[in-house]
Amino acid sequence: MEIYNLISFAGIFIFMGIAYGLSENRQKINYRVLLWGILFQLIFASFIFIFPAGAKVFLWINDLVVAVLNASQAGTKFLFGRLALPPGTENEFGESSMGFFLAFQALPTIIFFSALTSLLYYAKVLPVVIKYFSRIFTKAMRISGAESLCSTANIFVGVESFLLIKPHLKNLTRSELTVVLTAGMATVASNVMGIYIFSLQEIFPTIAGHLVAASFLSVPASIIMAKLLVPETENPETLGLNVEPSYEREDNFFEAIINGANTGVRLIVGIGALLLAVLGIVALLDLILQSIGGLINMGDEMNLRNLFGYAAYPFVIAMGVPFEDALRIAGIVGERLILTEVTSYMDLAVAMREEMIVHPRSAVIAAYALCGFAHFASLSIFIGGMVGLIPERKADIAKMGFKALIAATLATFMTGAIAGTFYMKGSSILLF
Repeated sequence: MEIYNLISFAGIFIFMGIAYGLSENRQKINYRVLLWGILFQLIFASFIFIFPAGAKVFLWINDLVVAVLNASQAGTKFLFGRLALPPGTENEFGESSMGFFLAFQALPTIIFFSALTSLLYYAKVLPVVIKYFSRIFTKAMRISGAESLCSTANIFVGVESFLLIKPHLKNLTRSELTVVLTAGMATVASNVMGIYIFSLQEIFPTIAGHLVAASFLSVPASIIMAKLLVPETENPETLGLNVEPSYEREDNFFEAIINGANTGVRLIVGIGALLLAVLGIVALLDLILQSIGGLINMGDEMNLRNLFGYAAYPFVIAMGVPFEDALRIAGIVGERLILTEVTSYMDLAVAMREEMIVHPRSAVIAAYALCGFAHFASLSIFIGGMVGLIPERKADIAKMGFKALIAATLATFMTGAIAGTFYMKGSSILLF
């Protein structure tokens, strides 16, 4: 074990300490939640990173996800031809790729994964899996079945997870509201994971397995951080109870595909519109900042990416990123807050491809720490989605929103620290 592994291990408790310091009621903190949350993460991470059997399972999951991702490219290549070919590849006619195009190569995978997720719901596969993991968290942590079920569902879906506990939403306590919002922003839905895999697969072949692992790790991390910031002070109606997923099942196989594909289309439009708007606004703000920077001889260094990068620097150090890479990784992690994780993963891919990152552990930690919707754009999406379902709780949701964003950010940092703790040189699950 290297010194950086020890720093990462310490970082786990540093991030929990920050949440503890920001807690609204330290006397009510449930330490059973913290203990079991940490144990779940340490056991899962050690199984994946240390034990040979775990590494085999990890690589099998990685290969499975990659195979599914490759299958998703069939429709994309049929529609967009050479524009859909990943960089450095050729089609059956000998035509080579025209380069990387997010709109034609990565975003369309969302439609496929949304349809696949809908099919898995129709076949009752996902509800069973979600319910199984939810019951483990409910029993071990002694939290409510509603918050446990919703948190677990976020491994596979996004804001749709709220619908699984719709009958219980209006009666959630303030702490439960914080948990479900935090879990939504601290994880990434399976239907958008393909974007990140597509961006990094060439330079980081096992990225799919790492992102799946990060999603699982972030669930207990999000519960820990939410319960530290907003401890339970009320009596949840589903405390310790197993809650059945509530969802509308399609009438047949084809309806499931159609509804899933249509959901994917709406998601693509939303992501595309968000990127166009956010990147444009950030560029405008950068112009203003650079003008100000010119007055104090800072010039191009005065921009939002650098400012948020400097703010993220101490957190990146606490995650166990070596000093040689810390500033670069801090810029990538920091920009997520305003530019979304899509841009951050693409910048991570560029940094790895152009060998701007010295240590492989830095890239691994960044991949885990970025695996979440912890940014301002998703905050509005999740708050808007929940308010739409329970408008009578609008005031509570608005108050808990920013706390949930802080908790989600700390949860993703904690996940990065877990990855750094168990990072081993030469491990078969790295392969780069």
